[in-house]
Amino acid sequence: MKKQSNLSRLMGYAGGYKILTFLSWILSVISALLALVPFWYIWRIIHDILEVSPDFSQAGNVTGYGWSAVLFAMISIVVYIAALMCSHISAFRIASNIRKELMGHIAAMPLGTVEKYGSGKLRRIVNTSSTATETYLAHRLPDKAGAIATPIGLLILLLAFDWRLGLLSLVPVVLGFLIMMKMTGKGMEQKMNEYQNALADMSNEAVEYVRGIPVVKTFGQTVFSFKRFKAAIDHYEKWVIAYTKALRLPMLFYTTAVNGVFAFLIAGGIIFTRGGVTKELLLNLIFYIVITPVIGTTLTKIMFMSEDAMIVNDAIGRIDEVLNEIPLPESRTDNVPSDYSVTLEHVSYSYDGEKNALDDVSLSIKSGQKAALVGASGGGKTTLANIVTRFFDPKKGRILIGNIDIRNIPKETLMNHISFVFQNSRLLKASILENVRLGKPSATRGEVARALEAAQCTDIMEKLPNGMDTVVGADGVYLSGGEQQRIAIARAILKNAPILILDEATAFADPDNEVRMGEALSALSKGKTVIMIAHRLSSITDADCIYVMRDGKIAESGTHKELIDQNGIFTGMWKNYSEAAKWKIQNLQREVEA
Repeated sequence: MKKQSNLSRLMGYAGGYKILTFLSWILSVISALLALVPFWYIWRIIHDILEVSPDFSQAGNVTGYGWSAVLFAMISIVVYIAALMCSHISAFRIASNIRKELMGHIAAMPLGTVEKYGSGKLRRIVNTSSTATETYLAHRLPDKAGAIATPIGLLILLLAFDWRLGLLSLVPVVLGFLIMMKMTGKGMEQKMNEYQNALADMSNEAVEYVRGIPVVKTFGQTVFSFKRFKAAIDHYEKWVIAYTKALRLPMLFYTTAVNGVFAFLIAGGIIFTRGGVTKELLLNLIFYIVITPVIGTTLTKIMFMSEDAMIVNDAIGRIDEVLNEIPLPESRTDNVPSDYSVTLEHVSYSYDGEKNALDDVSLSIKSGQKAALVGASGGGKTTLANIVTRFFDPKKGRILIGNIDIRNIPKETLMNHISFVFQNSRLLKASILENVRLGKPSATRGEVARALEAAQCTDIMEKLPNGMDTVVGADGVYLSGGEQQRIAIARAILKNAPILILDEATAFADPDNEVRMGEALSALSKGKTVIMIAHRLSSITDADCIYVMRDGKIAESGTHKELIDQNGIFTGMWKNYSEAAKWKIQNLQREVEA
């Protein structure tokens, strides 16, 4: 199948505005040809002046020629502005439609895939890549049409008056064009891709760095603690410097070539005037010196157009990368679980296709039970929680809710049955009211207020200027990690789904609020099937079953007492946790006594 060109792809987003893009090219060609007419009038002015010299008062047509040149120049500008208006209207619509399609597709992508990209990279693709197509369509394509028309008109002018000087004027054009082709060939396309990758990596790591600022301030760390962000900056710096140095000589030769046309004309003038200077040769030489700077300007436009074509090619590639991500298959049958039990049957999942994050995991949580997942970081706890919420599908095995495979449950139905509060809770740039209402869009203000109160958010509402109507992120209003978690808990309380997944939901809570949040979560958990990821082992002693995970497998399982009696992995974890808690209490007592 023949690959669709970038232009055809972009025109597919234009709809009825496609005609404006083509009209902009026609107007740009007309503008470029009209812009050459003043040079003909300049030739007439020089001709008349040389004809009547030294009695310049006899040159009666000079003023008329001058105003005619100004008139055509103004008409050319007006036509070019009209061309840009047409191209901009079409380009804005195309960029808008690309953003809409991208956002619609991202919304349908598995959340695991979204996390794989990172919010910084996705935002750059949606904003920067679509903006690149806008610049290309709004400016470069009309300029390209004009840049093609200009050399044709110039060629006619250059050869019409003196073909010998015309050919000499074309020598630097050929040299400059060859150098330009060397700079903007396949190697340049690869370099442009590397450049965009370096920018995307740096943007993504910058977002993660900013989110980690509270940790830096808390522990007094420096930027070097964020090695990935610094490495991204260093990589970008080295790449840009190396690339600039590589293009230094070619750019020097190119600039010299396109601006060296005068040297060729002067040399030609010396050769052609060995038999004496004629008015005709002097006229043409002066005219060629006046008109040849247009050649350099045109070539430079073509060079930037080649660069922009590579940028838009890279942008479309990145857009396609996102659009080619396959959304999770949707069930067309409205299957509703009969109960809220959760079962995993021989589930395996890998992020990179090599090492399994989950390896043949099987477990069963009955409806209304509380299950806890514990273990060292990287053991697969969060992956298991994510796969139950269908952020991605397992490579092997299946997940059942109420004895129905979650792949056979419509997405909206599944989400209506599950609430989750993750360790890194994020809020939208919207009011607290709107953020909490995401759990139940039809909720009244009173229901939202009660959910916030149940989640121990009263102190947050009291300090905000507009209470629950305060917009997070606007006018310097920001919430701490613990406060964001409490808002996320309020959202889960409002949703009141029968299955609750908690991933360190009290991780950022201070000691005062941890007890209150624990009470809120206990009230929220009543009568629900709960899957709880916890590092604070004291919070899961009442769990119906504790699963100890190691290297993607379930190493141990049972109640708290059963696991202690086994004297295995969990017993060691409990001893370490108890000793750490005892050490904290002793230190606190010393501080109080002091």
